[in-house]
This record gives sequence, structure tokens and C-alpha cells, in this order.
Amino acid sequence: MKGAPVADIELGLDTFGDISRNLDGTLLTDAETLRNVIAQADLAEKVGVDFFGVGEHHRKEFAVSAPEIVLAAIAGRTERIKLGTAVTVLSSDDPVRVYERFATLDALSNGRSEVILGRGSFIESFPLFGFDLADYETLFEEKLELFSRLREEKPVSWNGRTRTELVNADVFPKTAGGVRAWVGVGGSPESVVRTARYGYGLMLAIIGGAPERFRPLVDLFHHAVAEFGHAPLPVGVHSPGHVAATDAEAQEQTYEGLKVMNDTIGAERGWPPYSRDRFLQEVGPDGSQYIGSPDTVARKIAHTVSVLGAQRFDMKFASGTTPHEHLMTSIELYGTEVIPRVRALLAD
Repeated sequence: MKGAPVADIELGLDTFGDISRNLDGTLLTDAETLRNVIAQADLAEKVGVDFFGVGEHHRKEFAVSAPEIVLAAIAGRTERIKLGTAVTVLSSDDPVRVYERFATLDALSNGRSEVILGRGSFIESFPLFGFDLADYETLFEEKLELFSRLREEKPVSWNGRTRTELVNADVFPKTAGGVRAWVGVGGSPESVVRTARYGYGLMLAIIGGAPERFRPLVDLFHHAVAEFGHAPLPVGVHSPGHVAATDAEAQEQTYEGLKVMNDTIGAERGWPPYSRDRFLQEVGPDGSQYIGSPDTVARKIAHTVSVLGAQRFDMKFASGTTPHEHLMTSIELYGTEVIPRVRALLAD
């Protein structure tokens, strides 16, 4: 399957509501960070970004634990930009409530809501909401299947192991055209096939390595979509990045924040300490960090979109503790300079 026409390719931004620092080095509060996210989304619309995604986490490094509420606030300040999650941890939530919340957001945003569903690479929500990690795979499989049924917006009868039975159950509010839905996938072929089976768009979370290595997964997805009898479904990419006037400035603004974040999470997961060499490798042509000047970032995005035939690219613009002021500049450059350059490069 070929990529979308240039005019149809969507270029978005994602944030997890990372707790950032003031320019003087002091940490912001959760409340300040949340209000900054609203301002960031408002600017994203003004500079022509197509989509704004807000992630869900339940740990101290991130302020957003209820993304739908944040997105509803953004919906009241914007008119055009599409709004969604990056991701919603479906495994530790209830599919009925998730669909109802996004159907509500769809009404409030006049049809702009999307949901990206995931199993959760962070597991804090499982014990927090009373779920057993031993059921990690079963929870997602069953809830994803149920959510796919709810998307039809008809009465549903369903029975599984991880929640109570539904008998001719209906959900409200109804939407004008349904809620656009994706599944976030990190690189598992089984996850790709499951996404195709239930008829979701594929959102590849590429946080390490060159995009070329994900091409077999894209081909597998399109093949599986056809085998399951669905119409063609979109492929998107989510990767971290940051834009500044020059490559050196962008790197300087992000390295320390990324190191703190990687070392904090890495201590829990057994990763080696984050190094400058690893950072430089990932910001290079074959890495997954889209950090640099507008021209550098645009060329790297255009290459990724072309290689994977993607219909959406979302840059996760908040990098650890990078100050809000730098993030606002990054958003402005992304919208006013990167997006037009990407479209021009793809047109050529």
C-alpha cells in the first residue's frame, strides 16, 4: 500500500505532560504543567499542526493521568486541530467508560476526537486500579475486542474473563461519525496482526533505531488488514523530538532532560546509564530522536514517512524536564517551518 497523498498526510504533536523546569532550574508543579499543556495545544492549532495527543501516566514524572479532561479543556480553546491520546492504557481501564468519554469529547470538539489505545509500557496503573499483571495479555486482548464492538454504536452482548458480561448493552452519547481509533504498537508482530484483526489504525511507537527496520511490520499490517477483509487502514509513527534554531541549540536544550528521564526509568528496568554518545547516535540520520533545526527535523520526518508509507507522524515534543519556553519555541518552529518543509520534500 502506498502512502497517502501529500495533502492528506497529518503531522501532529504528542506530550505526556512531562514535569518541566523553569529557566532558573526549579521544577514546575503538576498544576503549572497541566496549564502549560493547554497553552501548548492552543499554540499548536495557531501554527497549523494537524493533531495534538496527550498521553496517560500515573507516576511523578508526568502530570497527565486523566487525558480526556485535558483534551476537553483544549477542545474549548480550539476549533480545527484533532485531539486524542498517546496512549490510553485500555488494559487497566473499562472499555465502556473509555468509549463514553471519547464520544463525549467528540461532541465537545465537534467531531475532532481520536483515541490511541495501548497495553501500557508503564505498569503503575495496574495495581493502582486493581488489575493483576499476570493478566497483562488477556486484559488487552479482551478489552480491545470489546472496544471494537462498541465502536459500532449498537447494543452489544459480550462475555469474557476480565470484566462482567454485557447483555444487549448500549452506550451513550452517540457520535455523528464514530470515534477514530488506533492501537499503539512497539514492535511486536503479534500486536500488529491483532491491530489489523480488530480494524484499528496502526501507530508505531519508534523510540529507538532507524525507521527502515519497521517496514516489515508495516507490510505485515497491510497484508493482515486485507486478509481480515477490512478496507485499507492508516499507519502512523510516534517518535520523540525537539526543534530549535540550530542543531546544536536543540541538542543543548534536550540532552539533560532526556538523560534524567532515561536514567530514572532505566534504574527501574535495568538499562545502562544514558550517555552523550547514545544521544548523538539517536539524533543522527539513523536514530529515532527528531532533534535539530527545522531543516534537519523536516528531512528526517520526510524520510520516515516515505520509508514507511505513513499517513501520520506525531512528534513527542516534550523531552523530560525541558522548559516550557523552549517547548513553545519548538511547537512554533514545527508548525511554521517544519511542516511546510516536510510537505515540500514529500511533494518532490
